[in-house]
Amino acid sequence: MRLLSGVLASSSALLSGVLGSASAAFDRLGFSRVSFGRANPSSMPAPACKADAASSSAAADADAGAQKPWLFVGLGNPGRMYKGTRHNVGFEMIDAIAEAEGISVTSKQFKAIVGKGLIGDVPVMLAKPQTFMNASGESVGQLVSYFKIPLNQLVVGGHGGHNGMRSIIDHLKQSRNFPRLRMGIGRPPEEMGAISFVLRSFSKEEKEELEVTFQRGLQAVRIMVREGFNKSATFVNTPLPLEMPLEMLNR
Repeated sequence: MRLLSGVLASSSALLSGVLGSASAAFDRLGFSRVSFGRANPSSMPAPACKADAASSSAAADADAGAQKPWLFVGLGNPGRMYKGTRHNVGFEMIDAIAEAEGISVTSKQFKAIVGKGLIGDVPVMLAKPQTFMNASGESVGQLVSYFKIPLNQLVVGGHGGHNGMRSIIDHLKQSRNFPRLRMGIGRPPEEMGAISFVLRSFSKEEKEELEVTFQRGLQAVRIMVREGFNKSATFVNTPLPLEMPLEMLNR
């Protein structure tokens, strides 16, 4: 049984725990939801490659012809004890993208493990902050600033936890104008606390469902860099037939 769907909602709604009705339905089922969100959709600039307004005119002139990379950030915690747990599903999403696109994520920069490459002919950066999730903004803020990443080309992925996102927003001067890819990790049993639950590994059946989630997320990322946020959100929001084989997702 595959429990996979997507919902387009604002980042502010996601942070406050208010999700669309379709997402709420999958909350009850409890696993493998993938959704995109961003704040203030009408104010988001069209995908474009512009230098940071705060940069000097000389730097702006030098960057004018350069295409800014997309920055995809997966949230999680460093260390073996977190590897393979629900908490680190964002790291695993980055690993799935890296493997599919042949990008080596091994460089250490700005408190993150980073990889640079191409999706099609579009330059991208993949990052896994090593600050622990609740301080993710320390790394993301520095990456965005140094590489002059337009906020509409910053995509943050992970489970439904809030503190990592809050840290990122704080380090982006309270801006929420960036896309977010959210992945469902299931719901804890009634007798289990949320912290204990997110530190658990996935069952064999859940890992199979998670593979579908990663494939869906990968295709959403590919569509986003080629065709923009709206096309990607439409793809994510289209229900996946229950018996669709994984290879059908690889376009």
